[in-house]
Amino acid sequence: MTNLPWLKVDGDRLVDESGRTVVLAGVGLGGWMNMENFISGFPFIESRMRRELLAVIGREAYDAYFEAFYTDFFDAADAAHVASLGLNSVRIPISYKHFEDDDRPFELKEQGFARLDRVIRLLADAGVYSIIDLHALPGSQNHHWHSDNPAHQPAFWTHRHFQDRAVHLWEALADRYKDEPAVAGYNPVNEPADEDGVRLLHFYERLEKAVRAVDARHVLFLDGNTYSTDFSVFSATPEPLPNAVYTAHDYALPGIAADGRYPGVTRGKHFDRGVLEETFLRRTEYMRETGTPIWVGEFGPVYPPDQGDHSWRYQILADQLDIYAEHGASWALWTYKDVGLQGLVHVRPESAYLQRIAPVLEHKKRLGADSWGGSDAEVRHLLEPIEKLLATEFPDYDPYPWGAARHTATVVRNVLLAEPLTQAWAARFEGVDAAEAAELAHDFRFDRSTERTQLSTLLRGHLGVTD
Repeated sequence: MTNLPWLKVDGDRLVDESGRTVVLAGVGLGGWMNMENFISGFPFIESRMRRELLAVIGREAYDAYFEAFYTDFFDAADAAHVASLGLNSVRIPISYKHFEDDDRPFELKEQGFARLDRVIRLLADAGVYSIIDLHALPGSQNHHWHSDNPAHQPAFWTHRHFQDRAVHLWEALADRYKDEPAVAGYNPVNEPADEDGVRLLHFYERLEKAVRAVDARHVLFLDGNTYSTDFSVFSATPEPLPNAVYTAHDYALPGIAADGRYPGVTRGKHFDRGVLEETFLRRTEYMRETGTPIWVGEFGPVYPPDQGDHSWRYQILADQLDIYAEHGASWALWTYKDVGLQGLVHVRPESAYLQRIAPVLEHKKRLGADSWGGSDAEVRHLLEPIEKLLATEFPDYDPYPWGAARHTATVVRNVLLAEPLTQAWAARFEGVDAAEAAELAHDFRFDRSTERTQLSTLLRGHLGVTD
């Protein structure tokens, strides 16, 4: 691998071995070793998608599809493209299911490590750091699809067994990469959502001891509670953990809401650059109070393909990048590649893969079955009576993390309606053999993708990259 220098925390900075300040400018590799519905086009959650697809096409075609997918989604051309934008880091989300099976807990699978090795090596050869992000933990650490949660309750926090498995996996990851400086650090829990917060604090303390017993050198990137937006629980600790970065996620509401406007009013609130900076300062208050580095682990608007003018969305991104630069914050934009909503590059609309699943994409859109980038406009007639009933019968009901209306949307749209849609998605592949399955996966290759050129231009300009 390319000889990238080790990184460490020095006060409020990340520095290399010579003491030079390093600001991480990166992107998340969502949808690769942790697949998400809006990224790849399927409904609901990855584990259900896999079950339905296997039942329809059989083991041979299923294996052929994923063997091609894991190479084609991110290969040498992708690493080169990331480096060409001036980015120096990639946050790599992974699911625990690549490393162990639920019916054989604590028995680690080499294939998952080998798959991760390949991309870390590709990035290192391009001069780009990796940050390993455990995005889906046993039992699910939050309420939503991106932790492969089949319901809407995070069982990780209430079952010691799940926590034991996560610690065991991190001990193995730390042991494997303890001598690899091209790995900038470990992001142990993506977007935790622990209702009382205390269990998160205790888990981080336990995990830090376990990792440091194996690997004393790598930086820990620790997400805040409530989807990495709330750091109030950490005030109970006298000092931040050593060589740790506390990381906030900073999605600007206008950039992700179906009715977003910028500058302007979204969901009854006016948003402009000043509001974006106030939000960033609020979410990073703990870091500034403790004098630790700031890393925004996720942020960025979506670009719905049916909405032609995205100039105001790019302005949100430009304003956020300027704010981060003014405050010396590192960042990782979400996300690198998808089927058209948010990626730096995306699968071409005319591809065989997208043409095959087009009816299900339309069905998902109509039902608002995807939380990310979805709209409830065509299912309001279902949601409104439930919302009113809850408000009447249980006026004090305020479920964590975001209240009754969001809870209703999750249960009805993103679970009840999304789950049966998975069967409809899998049915689109009926009769596909191994060769056809691999060819469909090839549509995720870089040379078959479309670059979001305005986004690339914005990033290159911000990072001072010239042709």
